[in-house]
Amino acid sequence: MHPSFMKAKIFASLALIIMTLAFTLPMITFHGTLNKIDNGKGEEISSLAIKSWNLYNQGRYKSVSVPKEAHNNLEEMIDTGSEIGVASLPIWAVSLEAPNYPKEAFPEGIPVFFHFDGFSGEVHEMNTINHYVGMDPMWVGGQLEREVGIYALLLLSLFIIYFIAYNHKVLSYIMLVPASLPLLFIADYAYWLYWFGHNLHNWGAFKIKPFMPTVFGDGKIAQFTTHSYPTIGFYLILAISLLSLLAFFAKQKAIRESEQ
Repeated sequence: MHPSFMKAKIFASLALIIMTLAFTLPMITFHGTLNKIDNGKGEEISSLAIKSWNLYNQGRYKSVSVPKEAHNNLEEMIDTGSEIGVASLPIWAVSLEAPNYPKEAFPEGIPVFFHFDGFSGEVHEMNTINHYVGMDPMWVGGQLEREVGIYALLLLSLFIIYFIAYNHKVLSYIMLVPASLPLLFIADYAYWLYWFGHNLHNWGAFKIKPFMPTVFGDGKIAQFTTHSYPTIGFYLILAISLLSLLAFFAKQKAIRESEQ
């Protein structure tokens, strides 16, 4: 076997492992759990979902309203009526600062984290702020993406496995899909920011003109200072992208030299 074929398999395997551990696995194990919690069916939550959430939420942000003894314990958070986010790793973080949210109460501002399959952080508080300026709650955007996300990642995982198992030339182009994940996420994220900022309602207590929220960096909206930056999940999909490109070019080189 050409050595570049082996390199391609190693790079693709590493990309698959990162994607599985950071996103696919927690999305599968926690799938549908928030719906059960919202419907008061906590007794139907599997022990696997509980263990997965507890594991993936170690050291992650919890709402200031969550009792400290309930941190990293899904069952106790359900019992205390705490705000619960999804289990997969967050990709992007947004926070708001305003005079009516003192640093003592909200030392990190009002942070919200965006995931492939949902949100975490101060989601309720952020939706309250959005309502104040006539903006829809966050769940209105990206509904299709959240619904199909888990299936898209499973299909992508299958494609990568095929890439690893077979050396057909056409299959090598499969790796361009995971390679594009960072760009796809940013494009989708920016689109929905634009949509929210340009579809304001008249029922907002504070009237502002349509605007484009800050995609990356710091900005200003009315009396709010905004911060929008990538977090751990985005750096991992960057790693997946780089490994996918390395796998693609390694296999292209192997195929090209094998045909000579």
